[in-house]
Amino acid sequence: MPARRRQVAYGRERGLSVRRACTLFSVARSALRYESRKAAADAPAMERMTALAAQYPRYGYRRIRIFLGRDGHRMSPGRAWRLWRAAGLQVPRKRPRKRVAAARPRPQAPWGPNQVWSYDFVFDRCANGQQLKCLTVTDEFTKEGLAIDVDGRIRSPRVIDVLSRLVSERGPPGFLRSDNVLRREIWRSEGQQVSIH
Repeated sequence: MPARRRQVAYGRERGLSVRRACTLFSVARSALRYESRKAAADAPAMERMTALAAQYPRYGYRRIRIFLGRDGHRMSPGRAWRLWRAAGLQVPRKRPRKRVAAARPRPQAPWGPNQVWSYDFVFDRCANGQQLKCLTVTDEFTKEGLAIDVDGRIRSPRVIDVLSRLVSERGPPGFLRSDNVLRREIWRSEGQQVSIH
């Protein structure tokens, strides 16, 4: 009805009479002077609802309705929802909690070649269905593939052999990373032997 009243007011601004504008926009002339009693009746409850929502920002309209009933403004859930929407109220969204970082240290970024090596296993299959297991070793600073060892199965002694060969060729790295976890220094200075944990 407010929209039609605005249409009638627009027609009158264009020079139409009240009778003609009401006829064109299908509005009864008595409706132009109608004042809604609902807004006046809802004003005290809406004002109290706004105050309660500011006092308890985490409460929705259901809990606020209970407080309103204690204050003498008893209403149905439907009316409480209508007033809640009319007042433009809403419960603010919860902000995600900041998670505390894990106790383990973050992976250390390499600062030069031969500082951090990383090794991982990659799997593939042959045309006949046989599974292949690939051991890859990479220098994280230069992104160079240091070794790729392929076989049906690769046990820890073979991993140690591959790493020992690389150490004898290139010298020991500062750190060795596996599964994105930085291992402790794994090289013994006296024999440059590898110990994998």
